[in-house]
Amino acid sequence: MNNTSGSSYTAKLTDGPLEGKTISVGFLPSGDAKPSIEVPVDEGKAYLYTRSGNEEFDSEDSDQPSAVGYRYRTTNYS
Repeated sequence: MNNTSGSSYTAKLTDGPLEGKTISVGFLPSGDAKPSIEVPVDEGKAYLYTRSGNEEFDSEDSDQPSAVGYRYRTTNYS
């Protein structure tokens, strides 16, 4: 898969403690969107969100999404 639309995409957080927020996320080296993302919120605390399958593309011929939906999974403490 070629990285034709850029090096990052918008992650839309669709539920959980960060519902409605968006963040910029870099693609995997393969050019795919990440299956999960960890969002640090406080020192020693992060929210884990997993890909929900909802994707948006800037154009029909784009092979990479411009936005991907993520659902809240759990809170990680370190």
